[in-house]
Amino acid sequence: MKKLSYGKMSLNEVQYKFKLTLNLSCFFTELPSITPSEHLQKFLRSSTPLALFSEKSRSEFIIAPILLEIRELVQQTISIYSGVTLDVAPEEGLQGICDFLITQSSPLPIIQAPIIVVVEKSDIEAGFGQCAAEMIAAERINQLRYQSQKKYIYGCVTTGELWQFLRLTESQLDINPQKIYLAEIEKILGAFWTIINE
Repeated sequence: MKKLSYGKMSLNEVQYKFKLTLNLSCFFTELPSITPSEHLQKFLRSSTPLALFSEKSRSEFIIAPILLEIRELVQQTISIYSGVTLDVAPEEGLQGICDFLITQSSPLPIIQAPIIVVVEKSDIEAGFGQCAAEMIAAERINQLRYQSQKKYIYGCVTTGELWQFLRLTESQLDINPQKIYLAEIEKILGAFWTIINE
């Protein structure tokens, strides 16, 4: 029997195991268009050709710089965790390493009140199961450790080139059918800004 972890769970497994209702939903009514800084634009122009060869290179040369830009946009009121272990309920498969977690707290050694999970995959749909499982773990952290009553936990699966967002509320997982391309970075920034300022 395989040992379950975030990265080994398909969306079907997560839906069955955690009794999720899946829904396609355009939950962003209208995204603000946020112009990236000149620094980010210049960095992406020079780094994007280097990000074609591995998941690690995409994380370092595209995803992390965009998340840091978002942190600056919201006056550093969020923290970004990269490659952290998040073992919430190992017996249920809610364990493993997360690509990125965003919290609305100061940077601390212990993850506090996650709001957004970001999963990097070379195939968007293949990342839905991992993202959903990490979102469930984040929701449990919020409820059990911090008694947070946040209505939603958000997730994003990205190839670096494509970005697609998910939203979890209790046992309902909404998948936004709209994929946003890196060329539309103003919308990517707008989506994260909307979530953080919700």
